[in-house]
Amino acid sequence: MDQTSAQGPGPRPVRLSGQLAVGGLLLAGLVWVVRAVWEIRLARAGEPASGPPDQGDGVHRPLDGLENSYHLVTSLGGGAAFLCALLFLSWLWRLRDNARALSGLEPRYSGFWVYLGWIFPVVNLWIPRGIVVDAFETGSPGRRLPVSVNVWWGLWIVGLLSGVGIVYRDSTDEIIARAYTEVWPLLASDAAVIGAAVAGAFAVHAVTRAQTERTRSGTTGADPV
Repeated sequence: MDQTSAQGPGPRPVRLSGQLAVGGLLLAGLVWVVRAVWEIRLARAGEPASGPPDQGDGVHRPLDGLENSYHLVTSLGGGAAFLCALLFLSWLWRLRDNARALSGLEPRYSGFWVYLGWIFPVVNLWIPRGIVVDAFETGSPGRRLPVSVNVWWGLWIVGLLSGVGIVYRDSTDEIIARAYTEVWPLLASDAAVIGAAVAGAFAVHAVTRAQTERTRSGTTGADPV
């Protein structure tokens, strides 16, 4: 019995999962570009004489056409972000399992952190990146971590801490009001999300390629004993 058989099931193909994750990231980035364009349109149109959509004390005025279309854009953004998350987490889980199969080592982080690591305050600042790095280092020993991984995570944190990144705390009507009065912080946050999506696509591609090459060399017995 060879070493792979003794350790249990071998690594599964990760290329298609990686390609889907790349597509999800780029789709999310594209939707955020559209969102930024709509925020610029809101800023140029200026706030209506009737004031912001949220009038306070639970009172909301009727939205105009541009504001309604921004609500549609943000809804599309939410859908794109949800799809991106599903595809990315599916890739990350397979990457993690393959790293364990290739190295025979248990992952540094328990499986529930693949999902909960993104939503728990404070730990969400490092655990998701840690899962990617751990899977890369154990599954592809001796390789340097792609620079795109750190760029992706740095931009993700900027978008996260801004409060209006891919997971934003303000309501859509509150963001519309901000676009009327202070659009530049919104655009800076959008730029961070778009950059994170593009850098994330490069990171997923690089990490997937490294693990695919390791899987092939491991299968053919090319790795040193």
